Amino acid sequence: MRLGSVLSEALRNIGSGVSRAFAMFLAVLLSGTLLGGYEAMTVIDLESQAVQRINAYADVNAIVGGTVDGTACDRLSDAGDGMTGTLAGAMRAGEQVVPLATPGKDISSYDVTPGMIRLIAGNAKADVSGVWVPRDVAKDFGLAVGSALRTREGTTRVAGVFDWPNDGRDTRFAYAFIVPVSASASTFDECWVKQWPADGQMENLLYATLVAGSGSSNAGVTQVNKGFDAHYDARASYVNRSTRWMPWVGLAIGVLVGVFGVRRRRLEYAGALHSGQSKGAQLLGIGVETGVWAGLATFASCALLLAYAVRMSRSDWAAVLAAAVRTPLAVFAGVMVASLFAGLLIRESQLFRFFKKR
Repeated sequence: MRLGSVLSEALRNIGSGVSRAFAMFLAVLLSGTLLGGYEAMTVIDLESQAVQRINAYADVNAIVGGTVDGTACDRLSDAGDGMTGTLAGAMRAGEQVVPLATPGKDISSYDVTPGMIRLIAGNAKADVSGVWVPRDVAKDFGLAVGSALRTREGTTRVAGVFDWPNDGRDTRFAYAFIVPVSASASTFDECWVKQWPADGQMENLLYATLVAGSGSSNAGVTQVNKGFDAHYDARASYVNRSTRWMPWVGLAIGVLVGVFGVRRRRLEYAGALHSGQSKGAQLLGIGVETGVWAGLATFASCALLLAYAVRMSRSDWAAVLAAAVRTPLAVFAGVMVASLFAGLLIRESQLFRFFKKR
């Protein structure tokens, strides 16, 4: 048979309903979308857990109980082995501040290095030319970026406002004035470091920020937010997720659909061979028919997963999509391979047996 004849016959079979293309289309579409969607939901949930930890400072560690070199602490931002998510800064308790607006009420202040300002602001270019205040303080005193803060000690500019929610993190910054000072200005009480993803070496580097011979033998590393598991491993959670087997399940379903689609028409195929159709032409026809309905279903499934990933992902929708589309692609591969293999096993000599069992 000529190529044009094989293609036209395959399209007629689809259009006339002989191949049950719509039913097979739905089988591939539903299996690929549901299994791939389950994978996408799992990855998005893991992604949300990671984002929640990052936003809650769950992976910020601090060394306490010793005397910290502020310059060494700030330099930890450059010790992330090329990683982009490392911020570090030192802090110490400052003088009580009495705003002129509330002369009978004093508020805690903390002297911090520029690195700490960048850490709490989440921005490597944070302004350190003035004090920073948490959102609650800014609301109570009517402060905004650029406002003049008048205190008993003088007037200073508000360089920034930051969020410090009550989510389990250290509460000292929740209602205080954060005053940036030079990293080399004396020593500090604590060094904080925020790194994502963590490389496992930062805890050791924190000890390197201690000033030698300053009675720091009791220093230790602790979490800034103790409400989360300290041994969280984002990569291990992703690698060991329960849905990592979804592509294999999809492949198995695809094989079943492909075999079923051919076996239900085995009498037709054996008859075609008896009528003189070559095995190559027959396999080409099976491949074209299967490729049309399975390919369209896979494309539709991937499009739905794309829309879901873009809509629901909190950070990297491409990573969610890359994990999810493996399943519909596995279904498609299973359908194509199984249908061609099942078609290859049909022989003209089986015609009479198929006819008796029809």
